[in-house]
Amino acid sequence: MTKKQKKVLHRIIIAAVLMVVLGFLPVQGLLRLVMYLVPYLIIGHDILRKAFKGIRNKQVFDENFLMAVATIGAMIIGVTGDGDYTEAIAVMLFYQIGELFQSYAVGKSRKNISELMDIRPDYANIEVDGEIEQVDPDEVAVGSVILVQPGEKVPIDGVVVEGNSTLNTSALTGESVPRDVRVGEEVFSGCINMTGVLRIQTIKEFGESTVSKILDLVENASSKKAKSENFISKFAKYYTPIVCYSALALAVIPPIVSIIMQIEPNWSDWLYRALSFLVTSCPCALVISIPLSFFGGIGGASKDGILIKGSNYIETLAATKYVVFDKTGTVTQGVFEVTKVSPNGITEDALLEYAALAECYSTHPISKSLKNAYGKVLDMTKVSDVQEISGNGVTATVIGKSVAVGNEKLMKNLDVSYVKAESSGTLVYVAVDGNFVGSIVISDKIKPSAKTAMKDLKKAGVKKLVMLTGDAKQVAEQVAAELGIDEVHSELLPADKVAIVEKMIAVKGENEKLVFVGDGVNDAPVLSRADVGIAMGAIGSDAAIEAADIVLMDDDPAKIAKAMKHSKKCMRIVYQNIYFAIGVKVLCLVLVAIGIANMWLAIFADVGVMVIAVINATRTLGIFGKR
Repeated sequence: MTKKQKKVLHRIIIAAVLMVVLGFLPVQGLLRLVMYLVPYLIIGHDILRKAFKGIRNKQVFDENFLMAVATIGAMIIGVTGDGDYTEAIAVMLFYQIGELFQSYAVGKSRKNISELMDIRPDYANIEVDGEIEQVDPDEVAVGSVILVQPGEKVPIDGVVVEGNSTLNTSALTGESVPRDVRVGEEVFSGCINMTGVLRIQTIKEFGESTVSKILDLVENASSKKAKSENFISKFAKYYTPIVCYSALALAVIPPIVSIIMQIEPNWSDWLYRALSFLVTSCPCALVISIPLSFFGGIGGASKDGILIKGSNYIETLAATKYVVFDKTGTVTQGVFEVTKVSPNGITEDALLEYAALAECYSTHPISKSLKNAYGKVLDMTKVSDVQEISGNGVTATVIGKSVAVGNEKLMKNLDVSYVKAESSGTLVYVAVDGNFVGSIVISDKIKPSAKTAMKDLKKAGVKKLVMLTGDAKQVAEQVAAELGIDEVHSELLPADKVAIVEKMIAVKGENEKLVFVGDGVNDAPVLSRADVGIAMGAIGSDAAIEAADIVLMDDDPAKIAKAMKHSKKCMRIVYQNIYFAIGVKVLCLVLVAIGIANMWLAIFADVGVMVIAVINATRTLGIFGKR
């Protein structure tokens, strides 16, 4: 418990004890009123103050106003009646108990998010004249070399230039398996250095680093509200003044009608009913529990490495019927290896050299595999006029010769007569000065959890699994068949992927949602176009964090089905609270209005329903956190 929560608990205990003790004291009249005002003000002074501020700021109709009017009215009835002030105190007492429950539940969810926020580094180490100085990460320029010692957080994204170590990435990915790093490998801010000393050359400013992007994403998640959450806000806005005027009508109209009909008006009875009506009508259960349900879901998810940008995406994900995948880096590992080299009129080394030099400026996984297969230091001064043709390949001038490296489309576009190769991998064709000089086969591996992930998605209610890829038809169909994917589209450009997704969105049902899952780098347009865009393996990918609606901080496709399953559970809890709270409210309002129920039932209807709804909402806190 926080200090503030403990203070409220102490007030509750003191007020409850005083109310019980005063019930045994034979005190009457003004002294009795004064004595009961003590526990009333102890437990309710903050509510009365908030109600007064609301009136002063012309924001009258809220739960504090309802509580204040109802309890002050109950005290007045006690003065004019039998001197029973316990109901007024009990209303405040149970309301504060409900608020304490709500505060504790929100605090628990905030703790989940604050644990993620612990990845924010406090300082960066730089060496000045042989001594280590701690500086603010914001002050470190791009290209600087920072020192990260064992036990410290990596403050800024960079590349290891000296040292070997093991990094704890669980704060980013939700996974406990450590990652080994060595010279030349990229590391991301927010990871914890576990073993050796690392010298890292920064490649980004702190504000653009992974940790800053993630923290900004989580902190702003509450700004995007689900339809259910927006409904509750609008509902409370109109509901509160309506019930206030209804309570006023209940207090005034029946006695006036009685006077007209020459019947005893019984003003105190109708005033009591009106005050009970006000207490019963307080929409606390809805206003508190629904946002709390979504907040808990987002907080629990972030702890497990699933970053959701807003509660609206939880609601949309729960209605998903179509899941569309990119291939490379999503269902496959994106770790390409050259498995076959077929030269035509030149040596294997010459073929690999042409391909590696032409691709030397590209960061695409296929380009990296070509450079790794060549295995020698690339003299980039031999390369000029590099042009990347999206969905086709690369052309460049290498050692004064025109070199083209790419797929069949590139060969056809350049009118190169080539020998078509047969292989289950990705085929790369190479032409020099318009002449075909050979082909290279590059193979990718399917992720170990991909097949299980597809089965889990089907179990979660997905109607169709689709894969979109720029790879050759043969490769794409082989991967789709192995994973059990229903439909596959191959040899696509980025624009083609968007067109296919738009076509699917146009023909699907109104309440059926489409999710696109990609690696977040090349797929930004289609990630943005889908109902929900999920970025896989997005550590360090600015494009993923910007374009996607949900970011999985590791590359495990099994988490998609997990996120869907728990989104549905989160939505079930939300609807349970909506139906339960509104149903009980309506029933109790009717009972109070016709005189069957009293203030005690009103207390249950207000605080009891709120406590039950909040307890139900807290179940979302553990939804994502359990492995």
